[in-house]
Amino acid sequence: DPDLRRQLQYLTQISINHLPEQEFTALNNALGRMQHIYSSTLICPYDQQNCTTGTLSLDPDLYEVMAESQDYDELLYAWKEWRDNTGRFMKNDYAEYVRLMNKAAGVAGFDDMGGLWRDAFEQENFIDEMKRLWSQLKPFYLELHKYVRRELMQIYGDKMDSKNPNIPAHLLGNMWAQAWGNLYNRIKPFKDTVDLDITKNLVEKGYTVKQLFEISNDFYVGLGLPDNSMSYNESLGAVIEKPSDRVVTCHASAWDFCDRKDFRIKMCTRMNMEDFITIHHEMGHINYYLLYKDQPVTLRAGANPGFHEAVGDTIALSVATPEHFRKIGLLDNYESSYENDINALFQKALDRVAFLPFGLVIDMWRWEIFAAKVDFPNWNKRWWELREEYQMVSAPVERDLDAFDPGAKYHIPYDSQYIS
Repeated sequence: DPDLRRQLQYLTQISINHLPEQEFTALNNALGRMQHIYSSTLICPYDQQNCTTGTLSLDPDLYEVMAESQDYDELLYAWKEWRDNTGRFMKNDYAEYVRLMNKAAGVAGFDDMGGLWRDAFEQENFIDEMKRLWSQLKPFYLELHKYVRRELMQIYGDKMDSKNPNIPAHLLGNMWAQAWGNLYNRIKPFKDTVDLDITKNLVEKGYTVKQLFEISNDFYVGLGLPDNSMSYNESLGAVIEKPSDRVVTCHASAWDFCDRKDFRIKMCTRMNMEDFITIHHEMGHINYYLLYKDQPVTLRAGANPGFHEAVGDTIALSVATPEHFRKIGLLDNYESSYENDINALFQKALDRVAFLPFGLVIDMWRWEIFAAKVDFPNWNKRWWELREEYQMVSAPVERDLDAFDPGAKYHIPYDSQYIS
């Protein structure tokens, strides 16, 4: 029976739970310390850099600075302060995390944790396949990069080195330079056009956060999929706005509580188009949970680690179209034309194409760290070598050996794979 064989395969897999109790506790403590740093760090405002207590959180404060400011020095300050106050203090804990994760992987019969992660895809030569796929996309990415760099050179002039082919990482509209969509209004190919952006209408029409979730739920129900209103019901434990009475990690996520009825979204929603689309992405996870909830518990997961994100992103791409926005009353005076269509495709490329090498680098770096291919003092140096090689973005200031810039990104302290 192939189904039974697969369930037994999952049941016999060894995980971190098989570490000795003392080491299992040490691993969780290391993760807890890193996650506390990430979720609770506040930095001083740019115009009050010597304040005694920081007031700017990552979400929404630093997100907004990186997205909206055009001041080169303010962007540099926010970029550097976030890294110097988060990742720098995680490096030793991350080394402990790597040691213990590798020990757990060894018990399971793998050389290191990277090998165990990749094994879930059930594909030989997985790393080579990722590199092959990237090689197909790279020429398009390089054209996009070239255009964006040229436009930024016109904005920032001599603050950028014209001889350096890389883009300083703090200038791309995002704390991690992972998606460049926030640059769109400044660098779009055709300036005098109606944009595919519903943020203004969301604000002017007085939408509430709950209404954004209701619109998303209606979209899924309209496709014949289950109602998932429980996922954003705050009385049932969902978090859809940033609480004012406690510190939370704002990175959007969807949760299956494994009882076939409790599914929740955690998200500090902002009233903009980006978060409207993210809601649809997270509800994609919820619908996937709902559709396999009656499977045996060992099979309640994506067919491989990539399926969940594929479901969410497929829906997100389907939602972000002029036709859909018009249908739900969020897009006015937009007509299809050559100029508008090119701008809309460019906007998608800034978010979707620009992201791809970043997602690849995050896990390529981790695979190398797990495999002990990089000495501990050079972890951060290798991070930036990969960023420059694949993304062609560079650190805007010199980073010393104590820096640990990967830790400034959610997926590192939260042990979350990116290629999934």
